[in-house]
Amino acid sequence: MRKKLYQEIHDYKILLVDDEVGIIDSIATLLRRNGYIYKGTTYPLEAIEMVRNEHFDLMILDFLMQPLHGDKVVEKIREFNQELYILLLTGHKDLAPPLETIRQLDIQGYCEKSDNFDQLLLLIESGIKSIAQMRTIAKFRDGLNKILQSVPKIYQLQPIDGILEEILLQIMPIVNSTNAFILVDNPTDGTVDKTSLFRGIGKYRIDIDSFWSMLNAEFIAEIGTARANLTNILLDEGVIIPLINEYQHSLGVIFVETSEREDGLRLLEIFSNQASSSLSNAFLHSLVNVKNEQLNRTYMQLKRNYIDTIQALRLTVDAKDIYTRGHSDRVAFYSVAIGNAIGLKDSDINTLKLSGLFHDIGKIGTANDILLKSERLIPAEYEEIKKHSLTGAHILSAISVFKDVIPVVRHHHERMDGNGYPDGLSGDEIPLLARIVAIADAYDAMMSDRMYRVRLDHEHIKKELIDGAGIQFDAELVKAFVDILDQLPPHENIKFDELGIDN
Repeated sequence: MRKKLYQEIHDYKILLVDDEVGIIDSIATLLRRNGYIYKGTTYPLEAIEMVRNEHFDLMILDFLMQPLHGDKVVEKIREFNQELYILLLTGHKDLAPPLETIRQLDIQGYCEKSDNFDQLLLLIESGIKSIAQMRTIAKFRDGLNKILQSVPKIYQLQPIDGILEEILLQIMPIVNSTNAFILVDNPTDGTVDKTSLFRGIGKYRIDIDSFWSMLNAEFIAEIGTARANLTNILLDEGVIIPLINEYQHSLGVIFVETSEREDGLRLLEIFSNQASSSLSNAFLHSLVNVKNEQLNRTYMQLKRNYIDTIQALRLTVDAKDIYTRGHSDRVAFYSVAIGNAIGLKDSDINTLKLSGLFHDIGKIGTANDILLKSERLIPAEYEEIKKHSLTGAHILSAISVFKDVIPVVRHHHERMDGNGYPDGLSGDEIPLLARIVAIADAYDAMMSDRMYRVRLDHEHIKKELIDGAGIQFDAELVKAFVDILDQLPPHENIKFDELGIDN
């Protein structure tokens, strides 16, 4: 593990700040011996400007300095940088700032100065691992956002060649590649040995005859293996991904030159599912005698694939915060329970399921330091949090199957008295399903442990709902929900897989 860490730490940059040159030199020697990239300064004010003008992943900072103590340095840095990982050094534990100060300033750790730097080295390694995990989450989130933005483009009805070109153009930014090709069967060719449709980008932007001549026998065999076994083939220079339709038949392959082997590959797999569905859709429209059943099945597959993509995004939001994990599943369950209690029709119940599952999808765009903050949010941070309902509505608006879910996601934080957001709707102006999700959301929040409080007891929750009836919540819906509270299963037993989604 240590060897692997040494191989990767060149991607991380450390800033040393101490007003004693000897301390800087000692820690610099430690970092240099362990392969870290670093800069050092004995001037606290200079350190602030260095963070402002350069990228650093981690800062090792002395507490007692002149003319500015370490906590004041952090306070100024946090005004413009919330991501920097900070370790605080103290001459003695009694000289450390109060624990509350350390929490408020998001200082990730501190240790005493010593001739033995083992504890500091362990804290640095732990910090690098945390930073790496956050990078992975951010990379996966950004990649999924790129996929969401590209999906409408590859589903546009156009000639097959245009779709192949669009797929390649959209896949390049996902894994920062420049060379790729897509090779698929021509469905309109009625011969036994079907011809192939080909499109390339970068060095593969050539005609199909030149393309075949540049491939060696081993590479062609790997393409055949990927198609026959419906499995990815990892090569030194890239990856071959089979394009598989809803009947588990191979349509062709995509090859992308990339060094990505983990998150990048998972993103390519998600995108290849979308590409396969878009090609299936295009092929069906290209065939004159296509059956209605095939068209309907393809449409449902498109919907399922898009739901899977949104679900991956939803799980990424859940992965950010252990305290809210499973929240969306339970909000969907409680929303459906209320809907059934008031006798909603099946189509509205299904809309409630989707609305509950995806009501917080917009939080994918909320900064981690705000979403995971354990103290009370300042007004500017609260305004950022409030944007998630609009962001979620925009994400879901990319495809028409979510047209009924969009207003619920947008308005689930409106209040009956008009003091909610984002549009300040009141009373019956708020969509009925949004009023239902608002109650389910609040109920689960009170039923769940948070970083800043433990869950409320059942009677206290019931009182909060009743007190909010007609002010925050729809009074009739609160009554319907309170009447069935004792019939609900245990909070911790509710899972997404048990909800089901009607297609």
